[in-house]
Amino acid sequence: MKVLAAMSGGVDSAVAAARAVEAGHDVVGVHLALSRMPGTLRTGSRGCCTIEDSRDAWRACDILGIPYYVWDFSERFKEDVVDDFIAEYAAGRTPNPCMRCNERIKFAALLEKALALGFDAVCTGHYAKVIEDEHGNRELHRAADWAKDQSYVLGVLTHEQLKHSLFPLAETPSKAEVRAEAARRGLSVANKPDSHDICFISDGDTRGWLAEKIEMESGSIVDQDGHVVGEHEGANAFTVGQRRGLKLGRPAPDGKPRFVLEIRPKENKVVVGPEDLLAVDQMRGIKVSWAGLPLPEVEAQTAFECMVQVRAHGDPVAARAQSEIDDDGRQQLTVTLIEPMRGVAPGQTMVLYQGTRVLGQATIDSARSLSWDPANVS
Repeated sequence: MKVLAAMSGGVDSAVAAARAVEAGHDVVGVHLALSRMPGTLRTGSRGCCTIEDSRDAWRACDILGIPYYVWDFSERFKEDVVDDFIAEYAAGRTPNPCMRCNERIKFAALLEKALALGFDAVCTGHYAKVIEDEHGNRELHRAADWAKDQSYVLGVLTHEQLKHSLFPLAETPSKAEVRAEAARRGLSVANKPDSHDICFISDGDTRGWLAEKIEMESGSIVDQDGHVVGEHEGANAFTVGQRRGLKLGRPAPDGKPRFVLEIRPKENKVVVGPEDLLAVDQMRGIKVSWAGLPLPEVEAQTAFECMVQVRAHGDPVAARAQSEIDDDGRQQLTVTLIEPMRGVAPGQTMVLYQGTRVLGQATIDSARSLSWDPANVS
């Protein structure tokens, strides 16, 4: 195949490209320039799209003997990832920018351009697996190494996108093996640390970064009964499940810590309460998509058993899900948990699994607990 290898500048994408070359594919390497923000361009930045990364990607392509290009996707990245991140926080939700980047940049904008240029597939260093069923339909599955599995952040991939996705690290048993292989191949990134934090927030201070983008106003922190227990400097800077930084002047009656239960940006309120009230029993999702062909139950709008995961490295939880179409013709997803889950926030992505197979995903629009009704807080 003619393969476009997305080169982040890290060890995983370098080894993935090397394996694609070794498999006999005609491979071209491309590094995406995603940000023009000065803080993310300097050497030593904590993200994944720096000048240093671009140079590392070039060195890897040089060793592999494949062409190398840099594509400027910075405008698309700003609109589809950065601006979306700000808008979601402004609305009191907790977004996952890596999910949006995979959805809108790496497997939408990049794949679209790759296909237009005559490539058959896009190759990345993600730890995930694509399997064909008996009818030749492609399914997305967890990687062999569950500790490094990245199928969660790929849950946004569609049936059509999976047809053109190549993940050479799918069967790799550990990251240590990838690093060892990189060293054997003479790749300078063999011992390069993994990227971490949000790539466009170079110092990792999300609250400080948001304070420059969203107008913050002081307001009340109230408990689960609506009593004022403190003040905040901006509701948008908080996340559901947060414990630190609340600075409450009034202790809980039982003396136990309080946690953020809900954020109400329109009222400029933060609702706090005991940890047990973080548990939710049901989630409603919007912006639904299916990784591969949807289950027959989805088409029939009947309930089906599944596992649901709401964080990239979170534990999957048993659930029953049901798809439905609202009055505006949009698909929604209701997921009822067999056992309650804690710390679920609107804006997070819930990914559904059956066994190792990724069924699809939705953005959490609301989450409710049977033991606490937020409507009681005035």
